[in-house]
Formats: sequence, C-alpha cells, structure tokens
Amino acid sequence: MIDKCGLQVDAALAAFVEEEVLAPLGGDPDAFWQGFADLLAEYAPRNRALLERREELQAQIDDWHRERRGQPHDAATYRAFLEEIGYLVPEPGEFEIGTRNVDPEIATMAGPQLVVPVLNARFLLNAANARWGSLYDAFYGTDALDAPPARPGGYDKARGQAVIDRVRAFLDETFPLEGGRSWRTISGQQDVMLADPSQAAGTTARGLMFVHNGLHVEVVFDRDTPVGREDAAGISDVVLESALTTIVDLEDSVAAVDAADKLAAYRNWLGVIRGDLSETFKKGGKSMTRRLADDVQVGDRTLPGRSLLFVRNVGHLMTNPAILLPDGSEVPEGIMDAVITSAIGAHDVRGLGKWRNSRAGSIYIVKPKQHGPEECAFTDDLFDAVEDLLGLERHTIKVGVMDEERRTSANLAACIHAVRNRIVFINTGFLDRTGDEIHTSMQAGPMVRKAEMKASDWLVAYEARNVAIGLAHGLSGKAQIGKGMWAAPDMMADMMDQKIGHLKAGANTAWVPSPTAATLHALHYHTMDVFARQKDLPEAPGLDALLTIPVARGTNWSQDEVREELDNNAQGLLGYVVRWVDAGVGCSKVPDIHDVGLMEDRATLRISSQHMANWLLHGVCTREQVMESLRRMAAKVDEQNAGDPGYVPLVGNEDGPAFRAAMDLVFRGVEQPSGYTEPLLHHWRQVAKAS
Repeated sequence: MIDKCGLQVDAALAAFVEEEVLAPLGGDPDAFWQGFADLLAEYAPRNRALLERREELQAQIDDWHRERRGQPHDAATYRAFLEEIGYLVPEPGEFEIGTRNVDPEIATMAGPQLVVPVLNARFLLNAANARWGSLYDAFYGTDALDAPPARPGGYDKARGQAVIDRVRAFLDETFPLEGGRSWRTISGQQDVMLADPSQAAGTTARGLMFVHNGLHVEVVFDRDTPVGREDAAGISDVVLESALTTIVDLEDSVAAVDAADKLAAYRNWLGVIRGDLSETFKKGGKSMTRRLADDVQVGDRTLPGRSLLFVRNVGHLMTNPAILLPDGSEVPEGIMDAVITSAIGAHDVRGLGKWRNSRAGSIYIVKPKQHGPEECAFTDDLFDAVEDLLGLERHTIKVGVMDEERRTSANLAACIHAVRNRIVFINTGFLDRTGDEIHTSMQAGPMVRKAEMKASDWLVAYEARNVAIGLAHGLSGKAQIGKGMWAAPDMMADMMDQKIGHLKAGANTAWVPSPTAATLHALHYHTMDVFARQKDLPEAPGLDALLTIPVARGTNWSQDEVREELDNNAQGLLGYVVRWVDAGVGCSKVPDIHDVGLMEDRATLRISSQHMANWLLHGVCTREQVMESLRRMAAKVDEQNAGDPGYVPLVGNEDGPAFRAAMDLVFRGVEQPSGYTEPLLHHWRQVAKAS
C-alpha cells in the first residue's frame, strides 16, 4: 500500500489509475488523489449513515411483526405504520424526467440486453460483439427451430434447409416484397423489391440492409460459401441487430474481493472503452484471438458494430481493501467504483478510444440494491461530485436504477424523482426482489414455497407498477424500462414462447443469457412495436397489493414437501457457492436439481438462503433437517461437477470454505444486512484465496 493524500492505496491499483487512466486524460495525479480523498471524507460517512438507516427501519419492522405474530394482517394498519417510520414517503406529484443526451439504443430503440461479468474477457468481448448475430446460426444450433435436431457428423443439410425456410418466413412477415412475392422465389440481390421501400436501409459490403421497428436486418448474399452456393438466391446468412445494450457487470456476476480482483475488473472495462481489449484462447486445438467488432458500413453511413455499454457498479453495502481511509477502514466499494469507472468512461466522452461507446457523450452506470429515494438522492449527489472531480459536465454520468429492493418498489416514483435528470433505466428482477421481500418480512411468519412466489399478489403488482410508474413519469422515449433474465440458455424454444410477455408488459428491453439468445429474442421486437404497446397499458396497481406479504396461509406441508423445498434450495445454493468461493467464478451455467443448466449469479443465492433461513426461524424445519439436506445435495453437486479437474469436492470437506459459506448463508441468514450474501461470500472467498 502507498500513501495518496492520506489514503492507503494498493500500489498496483494506484499505478493503473495514474498511468493508464489519468495520463491519457491529461489529469494531475496529485489533484486527483486529493479530490478523491476529499470526496471520500464527505461521502463515506453519508454512506454509513444510509446503511444504519436500513438497519433501523428493519429493526422496527421486525419488532412490529413479532408483536403481531399470529394476528390477522391488517393492510391499512400496516401501511400506516410504514408511513409513520418513514419507510413509505409521500409521492412527489406529477413530473417527467429531464434526462438529456441519451443514445438511441436506450431512448428510442427497443431490443435485447446482455449482462456480462467484467472479469471474463472472452465473455465480455462476445457480449460487446453481440450487437449483430446470425439468425441462421441461432436457429441451427438451438431448440428454437421446430425441426429435428441436427444429425452428428458435420453439416446436416435437412436441418439447414429447415433453418432457411424458417428465416424466409421471417423475411416474408417482416419485409414483404412488392406484388405479394415471397423471399422464397427471388433469384438474387437484384430481385429484391420491397412493398414498403422505406424499409430499405442501404447496401453493405455483403448484401442489403433493412430496418423494421427501429432494428436493422442484413441479408447476406455470397455464392462463394457452401450455404450461399446451394441457395437459389445466393443468400448465405441473415444477420439481426440483436443486443442493443450490454451491462458490463462489476457486481452480482463477479467474485471480486480484493485489490487484485478490482484491478482486473477496471482493466477490462478500460479495454472495451479504449477498444483494444483482446483475448487469445484455444478452440478445436487452434489458437484464436477475439477482438471487438468493427462498425458496419451501410452506403455512406456507419452503424455501430458493438452493443452500447453500461457499467454496473456495486451497491452501497460493501467495502473493499483496495483503498483504506485515513482511519484505517476500507473504502466503500460503490464510491470507488463510481470514481474509477467514470474516469475510465471519460476516455470515451473525450474521444480517446478506437470507437465511441456513447455517441451522445454520456457515461452509463447501473446502480443496484438501493433502498428508497434517500439512497437514490445520495447517488445523484455522489455522481455530481464525481463529475466535478473529473471535470465532466453536469449529468454526463447517467444512472440506471434497479428496482430490486422492497423500499425502492414501494417508493419508485420518489426514487425516479431523486435522479430525474440523469435516469436512463429502471427494471425488475424476481430473484433479488424476492430475497428482499422475504428478509423485510422475515419475522411475519413462514413464507410460501419459492415456486408459489411467482403467482403472489405482491409480485404481480411489482411487475406492473414498475412499467406504469416509469411511463407516468416520462421514461418512454428517454430511458429503458427493462425486465429480468431468461436463465436457461439451452431452452430457447421455451424462451421464444414466453419472453414475448416482457414486450406485452411494456418493457423496451429484457435480459437474455447469451448472444445467441439475444438474436432470437430480437425477433420478438420485430413481432411487436413496444412503444405503441406502451400507449395501451393500464394504470399501476395500488400500493396495498405491492405490500401484501407472502406468508403461507397454512404450514401443513408434509415432510416430503419440506424436504423437497430444502433440497431444491440447498442444491442451488451449494452449486453456486462452490464456484464463487473455490473458483472465484461469479456467474456461470450451473445445473439445477434436475440437471438443467441455469445462468446463476448472487441473486439466486440470496433468495435460496433467505427462504431456508425463514423456514428455520419459524420452525417449518429444523437445523438437523437443513444439515441433512446440505449433505444430500453436496453429493449431488459433487456428482454434477465430477468432470471438472479443478473442482474441490464438498463431501468429506465440511470444514472447507465453500461448505462453511453455505452453512453460514442459512444459519446466519436472518442477521445478514437485507439478506445479502456478499459479506459472507467475501469472507469465505478471502479464506479460500489465502489457503
């Protein structure tokens, strides 16, 4: 550690900031560190006070539920209590957001969104390059195509023809030809005459570009390829504009617990902003290097070749040993992220990269896990201070507010109002939101089974209110209203059946687990004009529905049902923890209890651990039953990971950091702040790294 204006800063991190971040900006290192120290002197105490306020409110809610345990729930009395303690605040009245200088990918276009762990450079490059995706490949390689699977042993012509037929049907539906002709009958590029000429966007080096509902589609003509050679029109591929935006994640999908981890994260973020990030790896026995894609030339104009990038900072809770404050305590990690990721983003604002990420000159930060409007106001003030430190114009830094905590959902209009001049994004997420739902009402009684949560009154109201409140305050045409992740990357047919529901709900973006899923999900945005749909949506459900507590009406579950629920939670918890704690992997495809691969991050862990802690607290199960379940599922998880040579088995290793982390997450779940998993995960990951 080295001294920087009273701060003790990891030497490698300090060198990176000064030499790679500040130097190209022409920044004075001494002035930067002094400004950073001054900023921390003001905002670190405010950050601590907000966390203390969370605990104060939670203690009052816990006491209220304990005193009334066993009594019928009275919605009016409960709401009055929440208002009295300041959990609920007055509505701000009529207003519209004033955000300016927002890129069209966020403001006026509708399409898929990816979330990618910043620590995995290969995944990061894949996600950034997922702005464009082959529809031929997406259908050929997934179950989204209603046709027999490809036969092994090379290219399957029958399946290939089924793909071509399906894509021709998409072209006929989306870009009908003049005179009612079909794309199946054209003989070549020169034979394409659209019924609506305004859909023609120009020519590319490979073929023709079209546009529909704001999204581009390139039809590639190339008779020198095997597919194009056998195609009557010479069409070798159809490429869709897919992931319009990508969230580069420093939070739930990464395991970053110290200065080395944070430095790796910041360096990858700088690499995609500068445009020089690359990754060399082996595939099929050959060495390959992946880089960021070039822009797409269409006639005399250029379309972006990459997703527009957000960066997700951590929330207000965690600290990090990368920087120590003058009193020796760790820096609030969210404040450190705000300063350093914005300084990196300033490279883009000043045009120092190979390409522009934001052509509007903005830096886009997603801020998770905020509790209510006072925390959103803190973020707004913090971003003001960061802009002043870096010499950026006011509101250059935009914010995405994740609506994933109960106090934010209940006060969403006030939260939006607190950041009304920089907000560009709100969304919903079942897992974290349910985890906070359970923790907030932990003392109210045993919660319904996890599967029943998805039909609960509060969740239905939450999803509808998020969109309706966003629309009521002018987000349409200025910001994204998003929906959560489709977690099963191998179940694309089901995704295509179900994820259209996010558009029907009025969301102009939704999360998908892979570039291939983004290409397939893009088809939904050609099926439906989301901005037109938004005009026909009903008003928001009432607040009382949102505040309905999902306590089970009866707890007469059989022992088999209790065991089934515990096993489901324990398997998911252990399957994720072994990767986070032992391998430092924050997001990956983890087999569930039925061996279905699901994309998992910390949100999954939060809901599973809080649910088990709740049932344990209220006597639905015993500590012995939880331990039996953990041991049973340890064997299951070991079996699922048997092919991984670096895997550390759980069975016979109950004193190891992974199994002990799992136990802590359940048995200490009630006392964890807001039910978050980060404090325990960070501790046990540090233990694993030290050993």
